[in-house]
Amino acid sequence: MEINERGFSNKALEDFDLIDKAVNNKDQQAFATLMKRYKKAVYFMILKMIRDADDAEDLTMEAFAKAFRNLHKFKKDYTFSTWLFRIATNNTIDFIRKKKLKTMSLNTTLSDDGGNSVTIDVEDDDKNPQDEFIKSQRIEMVRIFVDKLPAKYRKLVQLRYFDELSYEEIAQELDKPLGTVKAQLHRSRELLYEIAQGKEGLI
Repeated sequence: MEINERGFSNKALEDFDLIDKAVNNKDQQAFATLMKRYKKAVYFMILKMIRDADDAEDLTMEAFAKAFRNLHKFKKDYTFSTWLFRIATNNTIDFIRKKKLKTMSLNTTLSDDGGNSVTIDVEDDDKNPQDEFIKSQRIEMVRIFVDKLPAKYRKLVQLRYFDELSYEEIAQELDKPLGTVKAQLHRSRELLYEIAQGKEGLI
């Protein structure tokens, strides 16, 4: 891995350029490229923390939405991946506390593109759970793309991400089997990622 005189890898410097384009020019493709680069890494990190694929997908989208909404606050003192992983980790910890899930202390160390350690520490401590999930974390990124979805997926995304219904509530609302709702929501997320990556012509 090539490190330049600033101590950042070429990939990290490319991320900085993408962030500048996203913030200064509202470049939709820059957002999409950042998401494409880190979606899998963020998803699998979250999955290790909660061990539920559906919730991990939801939390991955929420992490990117929060990161993109706050991208103008990003400081180039460390890599984008470090910053993104911390947002995703904190968001997942909030989710765990909200659900009051019992979890053993988890200490996992990851390395970002600059070789810096990113430590995740989730303690078994539900004495001070969040009063409520951070409602300001609307999936603003999804709003940009959701209108491009086929109608049946658009309705599912609306109910899950904007109306905050559970899978069970969505199944009842739409009079569909729970398994169908989960499968179609999974497909809707795939389509959203494809749209964000400029592949809507294939949908």
